[in-house]
Amino acid sequence: MSLDGAYLPSFNKNLDTKKFTKRKKFTIIGSAHSVQEIKIKEQQGVNAIFLAPLFKTKKNKKFLNTIRFNLLALTTTKKIIALGGITVKNLKRLRITKSLGFAGISYFKSNNKIKL
Repeated sequence: MSLDGAYLPSFNKNLDTKKFTKRKKFTIIGSAHSVQEIKIKEQQGVNAIFLAPLFKTKKNKKFLNTIRFNLLALTTTKKIIALGGITVKNLKRLRITKSLGFAGISYFKSNNKIKL
């Protein structure tokens, strides 16, 4: 099997990422919810970080919102991708975040057209 990337969830705090076969274009993405988790992802050598949850979700009533999201994003030079609770209603609020882009399973499952 030939992989071109890996995902490291926020609960993965293992700093030994040498087990990944690093090809020339191998990408490691991690997720984080706090400054401490962002720093761990940096030590793990991730290329980008999913910062979540940006907005309120059905599963999680605790969320960052745009101000805290931006403050956390300022703590790293890694690429930041917004995740969590993204809907058509709050999609325009993504413009004021320091995110490279966004990911959202529910958003894309509902066949929405992206209008930024």
